[in-house]
Amino acid sequence: MNLEAYAKINLGLHIVGKRPDGFHNIETIFHHIALHDKITLLLNSNIEISSSNPSIPVNKDNLCWKAVDLLRRELSLTYGAAIHIKKNIPIGAGLGGGSSDAAAVLQHLPSLWNVDVADEVLQRLALQLGSDVPFFLKKSSAYAEGRGEILSYFPFRLPYWIVVVNPNIHVSTPWAYSALAEQRHGTFPQRSKLLKNISEFRLEDILHNDFEEVVFKQHPSIKEVKNNFLKLGAVHALMSGSGSSVFGLFENESTALKAAEFFDKKNFVHMTKPDFSIE
Repeated sequence: MNLEAYAKINLGLHIVGKRPDGFHNIETIFHHIALHDKITLLLNSNIEISSSNPSIPVNKDNLCWKAVDLLRRELSLTYGAAIHIKKNIPIGAGLGGGSSDAAAVLQHLPSLWNVDVADEVLQRLALQLGSDVPFFLKKSSAYAEGRGEILSYFPFRLPYWIVVVNPNIHVSTPWAYSALAEQRHGTFPQRSKLLKNISEFRLEDILHNDFEEVVFKQHPSIKEVKNNFLKLGAVHALMSGSGSSVFGLFENESTALKAAEFFDKKNFVHMTKPDFSIE
């Protein structure tokens, strides 16, 4: 099987508060972009991982390895899989690359093994792998609550060129959460109205990321990326997740291309066309 595992950006991210289990309740909108990893999935007696990126673990620490192991234990099977990951999504960049890879493997393993698995089982196992893994089991954008696993999917096409820049800085998500105040308050418009017609809302009402407050202080160069996006003509710019990637939204291709060229010298850069959706 040849699979495509797409990255995401967060169209706003609010930390609502810390939970008794140590996680945090959040509000965010997950939205796919065209950037994706390519995964080859083969039937195998054991679990074997290989990757085009030598910095990725190929043992039990790999989320794809964990996905195979979780599913076969859930089904009491002895099957394995050989998985090759061609990495295009930067690692630890706030774009969900590892989570998307794991979700793709989890979703397609049943077909490889010729077994049926209920959607609710896949959702439950996905959450064991990570808070944002369940989102990647479907193709639509989603409003996420709780840890990120309470998902309200909705069709949404963003009418802007999306330029994503990763400045090759690793931001620890646990550190980012610990650096924020204990209690936060999400500021999204009323959820029911937002989901009914997101296009009625101005993006400036949505595009706020609580993590910027602490990440920008620790890593001024990430803030500089956002500021440069705005100077280069972006309608809006925002850090994705806990960073370090920042995306800019552009109304026309020529301005987006100029911004991409500006950042291309020393950063990872990717462009997604307007109205992108996974087919």
